[in-house]
Amino acid sequence: MDTRASMKRSRSGLPIIHLETRIAAPPERCFDLARSVDLHMGSLAHTGERAVAGVTEGMMGPGDSVTWEARHFGLRWRLTSRITDFDQPRHFADEQERGPFARFRHVHTFTRLDDGNTLMTDESDFDAPFGPLGVIANALFLTRYMRRLLTARNAYLKHVVEGNDQRGPSPL
Repeated sequence: MDTRASMKRSRSGLPIIHLETRIAAPPERCFDLARSVDLHMGSLAHTGERAVAGVTEGMMGPGDSVTWEARHFGLRWRLTSRITDFDQPRHFADEQERGPFARFRHVHTFTRLDDGNTLMTDESDFDAPFGPLGVIANALFLTRYMRRLLTARNAYLKHVVEGNDQRGPSPL
C-alpha cells in the first residue's frame, strides 16, 4: 500500500486525518512538488479545482496565500489558505483564512528514510461549520470524504514525484 491512513481526535474530539506516504525520491523534491499550485490543481482535477487568487501558479512559499475554487457535494466552494509555517525541506503548514470550514489546518512533513527516500506525513485538522450540525456532518460523511480526497492527492503527488507522469510539473 502506498499510503497508510489513520484517524486521530484532537483533545476537543475533532477529527484529525493522519496519512503516511512512502515516496521513492528525496525529501527536497517531495517538499517542493507538494507546494506546487500546478500539481495541486492536477491532483484534484476531478473537482474542477483551480487557483483563482493569490499565488495561482508555481511554488508557494512562506506567508503566501491562494484562493482555491472547486466543486464538492455538487456545490462550488472557495477556500483561501495561507502558508503559516515553513521549514524547507522538512515541513510546511497551510491554514484556511476564509472558506467553508470553521477551521482547517494541514501540516505536511517530509522525513528522509535510511534508503534516501521520503516518508511524507500529512495531518489535517479541521472543523465543519454550523456547530452541532457540523459535528454530525463530520461523523456521517465529511471526515471520510476528506480522507479519500487527501489520499488521492498523495497518490497523484507520489506518481508525479517518482517520474511516472510526464503531464505533471516539470522536474526541479
